[in-house]
Amino acid sequence: MNMHLPFEWFVALRYLFSKRKHTFISLITVISMIGVFVGVMALIVVIAVMEGFQSHLKEKFLGINAHIVVRNYNGAFDDTPRLREKILSTSLEQGWSRAKITSITPMCFIQGLLSSNRGVSGALIRGVDPKTVGSVLDIGKVVEGEGLDALGNNSSKIPPLLAGEELLKNLGIGVGEELQIVLPSGTITPFGFMPKIRDFKVIGKISTGMYDYDSSVAFISLRDAQELLGLKNKIHAYELRVSNVDRADAIAETLQRRLGFPFWTMDWKRMSRNLFAALRLEKIAMFVVLTLIILVAAFNIVSTLFMLVMEKREDIAILKAMGATDSQILRIFVYTGFSVGLFGTVFGVIGGVGLCELLKKYQFIKIPKEVYFTDSLPILLDWTDVVVIAVSALVLSLLATIYPARQAAKINPSEALRLG
Repeated sequence: MNMHLPFEWFVALRYLFSKRKHTFISLITVISMIGVFVGVMALIVVIAVMEGFQSHLKEKFLGINAHIVVRNYNGAFDDTPRLREKILSTSLEQGWSRAKITSITPMCFIQGLLSSNRGVSGALIRGVDPKTVGSVLDIGKVVEGEGLDALGNNSSKIPPLLAGEELLKNLGIGVGEELQIVLPSGTITPFGFMPKIRDFKVIGKISTGMYDYDSSVAFISLRDAQELLGLKNKIHAYELRVSNVDRADAIAETLQRRLGFPFWTMDWKRMSRNLFAALRLEKIAMFVVLTLIILVAAFNIVSTLFMLVMEKREDIAILKAMGATDSQILRIFVYTGFSVGLFGTVFGVIGGVGLCELLKKYQFIKIPKEVYFTDSLPILLDWTDVVVIAVSALVLSLLATIYPARQAAKINPSEALRLG
């Protein structure tokens, strides 16, 4: 006997790897191991793809939206250095979790019509400060043509504008052409109601890959937006960036308490609650469905152990006659079945992680970019998910061994030898 292994493990591994009288039992053992392997590998790859999509959408969303928005129930409010300083001084310290507001930019919102000679389309027009908006939004990465900095260029008689790619398609114009912003708020003249109209020149287009956004959003300078709305130096909101994006909700609550009424805050998690809640639910659903593959493999382990117990009845009787206890017999068969799950899980983790790395490096699976916002499968391997999947597979394998192992431990030596 190998002195480096406990007695139970030594016998269990001998039963697992030795030649069997019945080849069918060996085949079921291999099938069980392959089932665990395939289930674990599939789970790791699918969950990594789900995490990748969620991370990719999160990156897209936070590139065009602030982490926190501060607004006022009364509408427009004064942009004062004191208010900015109060906001920027807000921080969060809870145990090991620390976060603070790193940058701030003022914003105005206009609901209006964009009109060209070839079409008309409604849009949400955002007035931004070209000097500070880049510290809060990463939208400059998806702008073709001149970027946000160019919105501050007032040398031309016609002010500049950035618009979504799909919005420009709806209007039938491109970069360098002119359009008009038409506001429903206007003046009453002897000839009737006259809406407020102003010409703008398109200096760049925004292409995020998100159709709803690219078809409805335009950017102009904060000063032009204030002039259009007659706000003077007032603004509609502050948009903020925080150091720890996952703690944006807690910082927003802290800031809400500091500012008090009539101010209110909205963090990115609340703004995109439905989207990311759906993604989390889909991830859980995929985990449950694919775990059924491992569960089927666990049932195969049960049947393998039952047949192995029937085959080894005489061996069990001899071991008991030589002094082996019921608990030792139970552990032998628990270890035998658990080894099937262990080997399947180890190879499944290696296969799953390896396949994820191949998909990440070579990107040989292509998907339609206009539907999924990316042209290849996004992979994000979270080792916490890998550990949870591996532990789940091992627990199912262990539970599958208990009943057959207990039946083996109950075998009466004299009866087994007499029948044998």
